[in-house]
Amino acid sequence: MELTLLGRYESGSFDEAAAEITAFDPATARVFTVNAERGTVDVLDIADPANPVKVAELATPGANSVAVHDGLVAVAQQASDKTRPGTVSFFRADDGAPVDSVTVGALPDALTFTPDGSRVVVANEGEPASYCEEDGYDPEGSVSVITLHEGRVEGVRTADFRAWNGSEDRLRRDGVRIYGPGASAAQDLEPEYPTVSPDGRLAYVTLQENNAIAVVNLAQARVTRIEPLGTKDHSRRGNGLDPSDEDGGTHIGRWPVRGLYQPDGIAAFSRGDYLITANEGDARDWDCYAEEVRVADVELSPRAFRDADELQRPEALGRLTITETSPRDRQGRYTELHALGGRSLSVLDTRGRVVWDSGDELERLIAERFPDDFNTDNTENAPDSRSDNKGPEPEGVTVGRVAGTEYAFAGLERVGGVVVHDLSNPRHPELAGYVNSRDFAGDPEAGTAGDLGPEGLTFIRAQDSPTDKPLLVVGFETSGTTAIYEIA
Repeated sequence: MELTLLGRYESGSFDEAAAEITAFDPATARVFTVNAERGTVDVLDIADPANPVKVAELATPGANSVAVHDGLVAVAQQASDKTRPGTVSFFRADDGAPVDSVTVGALPDALTFTPDGSRVVVANEGEPASYCEEDGYDPEGSVSVITLHEGRVEGVRTADFRAWNGSEDRLRRDGVRIYGPGASAAQDLEPEYPTVSPDGRLAYVTLQENNAIAVVNLAQARVTRIEPLGTKDHSRRGNGLDPSDEDGGTHIGRWPVRGLYQPDGIAAFSRGDYLITANEGDARDWDCYAEEVRVADVELSPRAFRDADELQRPEALGRLTITETSPRDRQGRYTELHALGGRSLSVLDTRGRVVWDSGDELERLIAERFPDDFNTDNTENAPDSRSDNKGPEPEGVTVGRVAGTEYAFAGLERVGGVVVHDLSNPRHPELAGYVNSRDFAGDPEAGTAGDLGPEGLTFIRAQDSPTDKPLLVVGFETSGTTAIYEIA
């Protein structure tokens, strides 16, 4: 598959989240891009994709996400105090006129329409402001289900996690990470991103920090299951990683490390029995509690790691960032090393079981295509600087059908670019393409480095496209650009 950059809109801001989540309205050929810096949704006319033009703004302070269905734009907005209930506002796509607004849970982070447009599903992350006792209010995570009728809100119900309060130990035994200081299950479970089954009955919501997936019955607005995702064994063939930013370059190998998948983006396949996730990884880093530590700074169990001194050298595992929640023995010595994020894409069945993982394919792809810029960051040209912490960081993913074949498109947040996989065999997807419109010779801060930090991806079908060819629209958070690619 070939992706060709047609054009980009430049907000002129660097590293200010001026282009995040994107959505498209076919009737008006307009792209809607969340601009968190300005507290707006920027409206771009892409009738000529080679020359996207900003034509309007939607005033949406606290905007985190946007979605469009049949001329109706939905925007998730957090409150000025993010621990308080947020809102979802609705606008007309053609003229930006406000239509309705409804209160949802704390910190609505992402939202999506059901395929028929009758509902909007909202992932309310419910992050605390702090874990300090004096100002440490921790709201509950939840999933709001908004029912629509003729383009207006008919009602809203919220699926919460209170049924799991008191079952925290069982959840932990099952592999769900419940670990916020003093938090109940309902407080600790933090919905990140939703996708909806093709029949519109179920939503699957990533619980990123918790390394799990929540399943929501939309008719009942009820969480029915929490599925833990387990860990990835980086000591197995094909599952390697480069764990050090001080090893003199690219060294992808097998190490005694377990990776927590911790997906951000998730998308359902059209036939509905598989999901694909972008396993970014995320840590809790708040006042009074931070979970990240380096392997060099912890005590390893001599029984579990007989070559501990060798492993803790900076050019080995010493620089690798892990979570302090990794398993320990009675003496407090680490018996396993849990890294944050899978550095991969995964296909799950609807029970949350990993049926395929891209292993170390993404890091090897970057090493092959950009050997001099391997695992560089999204804010500066610093080769190998992200090897010790999540590598390329796949973050967003979407699925689209091209010439009868379903493909997954995923953005790599750090090094940049979009990777494409053929999903014809969901248990063995094949790498189908990679495009990176970043200019490694440019200066990121000066705005001469192209597109940096892909976050939101929107697939446009050929029949909806202004060019009659399928397109991919990507919001780049770091460079503040919205890029349009033609798919061939």
